[in-house]
Amino acid sequence: MGSDLAERLEAVRARVASACARAGRPVESVTLVAVSKLKPAGMIREAYAAGQRDFGENYAQELRDKAVELADLEGLRWHAIGPLQTNKVKYVARVASAFHALDRLEVARELSKRREGMTPLPCFVEVNVGGEATKSGLEPSALPDFLAQVRELPGLRLVGLMSLPPPTDDEARARGYFQALRELGQRHALPELSMGTTHDFELAIEAGATQVRVGTALFGERT
Repeated sequence: MGSDLAERLEAVRARVASACARAGRPVESVTLVAVSKLKPAGMIREAYAAGQRDFGENYAQELRDKAVELADLEGLRWHAIGPLQTNKVKYVARVASAFHALDRLEVARELSKRREGMTPLPCFVEVNVGGEATKSGLEPSALPDFLAQVRELPGLRLVGLMSLPPPTDDEARARGYFQALRELGQRHALPELSMGTTHDFELAIEAGATQVRVGTALFGERT
């Protein structure tokens, strides 16, 4: 993508600021997570040089390798945003500043064990608001029991909910998914909301997103 990465970052930040203004929110209330999966470390360095600090990775081993390669970048924060297998938990537990896709107790228990002696890992519980059979995430009805069990585990700190709703060009439908997640967060005293991607992050911000996960608009299409 080359030298226009800084310009793309500036453009996305401007769109975040506009969405915040429309929603009557301070721009500081939204964290832009640059989704850098399958992109070279050099592009992350370029975005970092342009002021970006939060980066999202979907694959645990890729996160592990990039964390080593970019260990010299002070203040860089890694967000693990994809589903996690228990045998890959160790990679996330060591380097992640946040985990956005918690939906299994065995993963929570393993993360808790691996975070011993470290600061508690902020976690977002993934909810399947669209009811899609092919998507990961908990059904809303399963949240109370799951949250109660995770809250007993040391080393983890539940901060919010996350969702990846079905893609749609129908704005009203998209807003409905985001509002459903916000209401669930309010009901369960989880104020942070990780929702919205390149396709719909402005709608997500207007609905209350506190973290948006944007890849394509910054780094271009993935091969």
